[in-house]
Amino acid sequence: MKLPNDSIIAEAKITQYLLKFLVEDDKSLFLARANYTQDNWQQLEQDLREQILPLDATPTEQTRYGNKYEIRGTLTGPNGISLE
Repeated sequence: MKLPNDSIIAEAKITQYLLKFLVEDDKSLFLARANYTQDNWQQLEQDLREQILPLDATPTEQTRYGNKYEIRGTLTGPNGISLE
C-alpha cells in the first residue's frame, strides 16, 4: 500500500529521535553518513517525502497512537551517499 503524500512527519520525530544521538537504538550516526544533521533536518524530511514515502508501505503493528508502517528503500543524502 502507499501512504498519502501529505503523511505527517513530525519535526520532533526527526530532530529529537532520528537526528539526536541516543545511547540505545541510535539512528543519528547512520544518517550522518549521508550528511543529515540537526542543521539540515528539513532536507531529511524532504528526502523522506520524495525518496521513501512513494514506496510501498507494510503495516507492522497497531499502537494506542495509531498504525505503524515499514517502508524499505534507499535514501540518498545531500552528499550523494546512499543508505539502505
